[in-house]
Amino acid sequence: MPKLKTHRGAAKRFKITGTGKIKRHSGYKSHLLTGKPAKRTRRLRTATLVSKSETVNIKRLLPYM
Repeated sequence: MPKLKTHRGAAKRFKITGTGKIKRHSGYKSHLLTGKPAKRTRRLRTATLVSKSETVNIKRLLPYM
């Protein structure tokens, strides 16, 4: 069985927690921030967990994580 290649774009965007869940950062935080409330931009700073339905696809992209 050959080695599997890690999807480098996914490797830069996702991290695995100690319990095996996948952590991600929120979008909508790169530009046009003046129109967004400060409360919203603070909330977008924090990392969140990936939903269960997407976890299967991301684990396929990151075989060794």
